[in-house]
Amino acid sequence: MDRNPSPPPPSCDQEDEEDLAGGDCIGNTVYSKHWLFGVLSGLIQIVTLESDKSGSNDDEQQMELAEEMENEICRVWDMSMDEEICVGILGNMACFQEICVSISSCEDRGQVILQCLCDSDPPTLLETSRLLLTCLSQTEVASVWVERIREHPSIYASVCFIMSSSTNADLLVKVGEVVDKLFDLDEKLMLEWIRNGSAPLLDQPRQDSEEQPVFSIVPCVLEAAKQVRSENLEGLDVYMHILQLLTTVDDGIQAIVQCPDTGKATWNFLFDLVCHEFCQAGEPPIILQEQKTVLASVLSVLTAISASQSQQEHLDREEVALPLIDSLIRVIQNMEHCQKKPENSTESDTEEPTTQDDFHMKILKDISCEFLSNIFQALTKETVAQGLKKGQLSKQKCSCVFQSLLPRYSPVVEGFIQVLRDVDKTLAEDLDESFPSVKAQT
Repeated sequence: MDRNPSPPPPSCDQEDEEDLAGGDCIGNTVYSKHWLFGVLSGLIQIVTLESDKSGSNDDEQQMELAEEMENEICRVWDMSMDEEICVGILGNMACFQEICVSISSCEDRGQVILQCLCDSDPPTLLETSRLLLTCLSQTEVASVWVERIREHPSIYASVCFIMSSSTNADLLVKVGEVVDKLFDLDEKLMLEWIRNGSAPLLDQPRQDSEEQPVFSIVPCVLEAAKQVRSENLEGLDVYMHILQLLTTVDDGIQAIVQCPDTGKATWNFLFDLVCHEFCQAGEPPIILQEQKTVLASVLSVLTAISASQSQQEHLDREEVALPLIDSLIRVIQNMEHCQKKPENSTESDTEEPTTQDDFHMKILKDISCEFLSNIFQALTKETVAQGLKKGQLSKQKCSCVFQSLLPRYSPVVEGFIQVLRDVDKTLAEDLDESFPSVKAQT
């Protein structure tokens, strides 16, 4: 022989052990997918064979199963009684509109499903969240579930506990999607959850005379975002959109900025994403297509925080303003690159596929320009001087900013040029020449 002999084929027991060790288990059970498919396949073969044998003249003949097969089928039945698997089956069934309406219309069934969201088993929580998201996505029954959740404040505590303590990325993403959907559907519920952090939950039982924890929605969302940051861009997108929804109401903005620790933690996390993770130097501009929605949410929240009077000091600091300017200019430059059409393409070739992309890019550009205008208004002569020295501000970069800000933010551009004249008169005059509309107004 030219090689060593092949190892002997594994025994059935070895195969089962390898299946279990290799992640072949169904959920958190000890049942193997390989075993389940084998049982179902065997049963189908028996039924098919008996059906062929019986013909039309033996309708009353009963099929007798071998004892081993009967035991296996009994195990399948026992497995189907597992809580996680039951909820998962309901989740699959709820994908059909009529069945979803039927599941949602039963009040008792609805209560049981919501109780499952207070379970401690991650797979059960995941399947329950998936089922709730499916129901909330059906317009016919969404309001029913919103009202049920509103009537059970314990759901708020359970969701906050998951977001603040779980390390299961799949569970965090799905729970985040449920919260995002709830807030998008019902602003009243969102306001209630924002305000829940200021008082204990009255319906929560006390255990061993210990006070129940009081959860605030913003720190919980932020903790979940930190957990999924490196594992799941989709999940980070979900949690950034939740924060963005919170900033659409005054109570939400106050929930972020009124607590110094929460405001600082939120700002630092979002600042780090913009300046050190998204749209980095050296990355291909096309990567902005993957990041455009999450980046738009991040910048929107930062804009809302910076507009708050109590948080204006963030933009006054050189170590904050200049990195943000550098990153935002890169975003705008990459955006322009992504929106350029290939030389050989025609309008008809690209109009349809890029419509949705153009819409999201426009949102990102509008938010970027608004945030840039806020930053430029806060720039001092000292910060501008440092920006010119470090290369974060230059004629090329200022021109890029002006092209995006004009004409909507003309007063901001005029104010910046006035500051620039005291730092670099030559550059200010060059920019005046390049943008005569601003020169005429100044």
